[in-house]
Amino acid sequence: MPDQSGIDILRTIRQGQPNLPVLILSGYPAQQYALNLFKMGANGYLNKECEADELKTAVRTVFQGRRYVSSQVGELLAQSFDRDPNTALHTELSDREFQVFLRLAKGATVSDIGNALSLSIKTVSTYRTRIMEKMGLQSNSDLTYYAMKNNLLD
Repeated sequence: MPDQSGIDILRTIRQGQPNLPVLILSGYPAQQYALNLFKMGANGYLNKECEADELKTAVRTVFQGRRYVSSQVGELLAQSFDRDPNTALHTELSDREFQVFLRLAKGATVSDIGNALSLSIKTVSTYRTRIMEKMGLQSNSDLTYYAMKNNLLD
């Protein structure tokens, strides 16, 4: 989807039709997006490489008004309970994600970040989405607030 991520589309759907069942079919690994999409109201999440039978089961489950959680996403949910609550969220970011995080927190645009780090706008947007999911944040304002609260801005 050019110019929009699955998160953006889900947000738009939820604003217009909050009760519409939504099953996300993504090419990105579940660990990057699934948990955040469920928090935002998705009813199910599958990787595009899933088997046809699993896709049918997921569609039926979501159509019936229930949530579909694959074994892969179930494992991620279980692992999320093992995290140390005292660990700072930004420590889970990769070096590049942390660079993008700091620039976003300082108010830089995606274009500015792309130019500064020699990355495409789409790549910076992907990093932004990963950062938001890993840290459980919803907006650039949340990023800035987190960075200020944790004394990460100079």
